[in-house]
Amino acid sequence: MPSVRTECRPGTQHSRRAERPPGVRRTQHKHPHDDAPDTSADFRRLAALPEGPERDTLRQNIVCAWIPMAERLARQFRNRGETTEDLTQVAALGLVKAVDRYDPDRGSAFESFAVPTIVGEVKRHFRDHMWGLHVPRRVQELRNRVRAATQELTHAPDDHRPAARDISRHTGMTLEEVLLGLEALESYSTLSLDAELPGADDGYALVDTLGGPEPGFDLVVDREAVRTKLRMLPERERQILYLRFFCDMTQSRIADRLGISQMHVSRLINRTCTRLCAQAGGSEAA
Repeated sequence: MPSVRTECRPGTQHSRRAERPPGVRRTQHKHPHDDAPDTSADFRRLAALPEGPERDTLRQNIVCAWIPMAERLARQFRNRGETTEDLTQVAALGLVKAVDRYDPDRGSAFESFAVPTIVGEVKRHFRDHMWGLHVPRRVQELRNRVRAATQELTHAPDDHRPAARDISRHTGMTLEEVLLGLEALESYSTLSLDAELPGADDGYALVDTLGGPEPGFDLVVDREAVRTKLRMLPERERQILYLRFFCDMTQSRIADRLGISQMHVSRLINRTCTRLCAQAGGSEAA
């Protein structure tokens, strides 16, 4: 994942206040985010500055000032299979994007724009990097809706998982969408083939349940492919193949039985087998 460097040194985190005349008390307003600094003046100054070192420094200071909020948002996604350090990096990346895209002239507070940007970046990270299997985005959204509905319908730890029809009525989703979301619940992470099966005390693993190639099936297919071709062979060639491959006779014994040379038997076997293979392959391709 991309690494975001934010060299925040002591004294750069903003809590800047406008200077007040002596004796004038500051009006206290409860902020929706306790860790939100006052950087509105900095954003207006940033928008007016041209590209250059001064603008880069100010941008860096703004990012550092909002890093605590980004870290707090990242911690909301802990214990979901990703390390806190990586989540913090992703949240910092979302913060940088929010700082670069924020327009103070729109009149909205920066945090109202930054919070969904950061949270969206973290959710996108889980969607794109944390799934063991490739699952379409629509299916991931169905999974999230089914998971949320299951939690809402489960009122006690010992309650059974609600049925698909109950989830469908609760969410307004179709039954097919619910079933698709339920299947995706088990697709977030993969299970190793070496994992021991539940209840197996002898080390019986999942890989032991998988089947392997069955040579007998291929043999049946091959025999059926050449069956009609064998019937079309001349009598002597069909007899030679029968004695060689079904009676397991040697070429010399076949030659003595038919009154021909062993070299002739060998040539007939090679020529006939080559022609049968070509004919069987041509019929399969057709």
